[in-house]
Amino acid sequence: MRGLLVVLLCAVAWLPAQAREAPLAVDGAITVNVLQAKYLYDRGALFIDVRPSREWGWGHVRGAVHLDLADRFAALAMAHWPRHMPLVIYCDSEVCLRSALASHLAVSWGYERVFYFRGGYFAWQLFDFPLGKGEGREAMAISE
Repeated sequence: MRGLLVVLLCAVAWLPAQAREAPLAVDGAITVNVLQAKYLYDRGALFIDVRPSREWGWGHVRGAVHLDLADRFAALAMAHWPRHMPLVIYCDSEVCLRSALASHLAVSWGYERVFYFRGGYFAWQLFDFPLGKGEGREAMAISE
């Protein structure tokens, strides 16, 4: 587990230096657009926001779980989490590589229904879909 965290931290440190778009697809995951993400939201999929805490505090998909890729995301690797639950993983937008890396990790950990929401929070916000703000009333669903 410690080695995984080192790899994650190195990857996250490398991401901001890259000024390129996120990949169009992630092997093993299904890429979804904002309308497909809303369809999954309406059917109870678990949304995971992998952005830093500061960005999460500015706003996020209502009901999403905050698992910063550099910090708490590795908790999903624990064996007791059901691998069949649908996960919609997102960050800011098409220029944020965090959701692609997180989707890849979730697939590698055996999650069977990983949805890579490439458009992310900005697309969700543009469509005026349900938003949450701040951290006060929303609970952390995953603990170590």
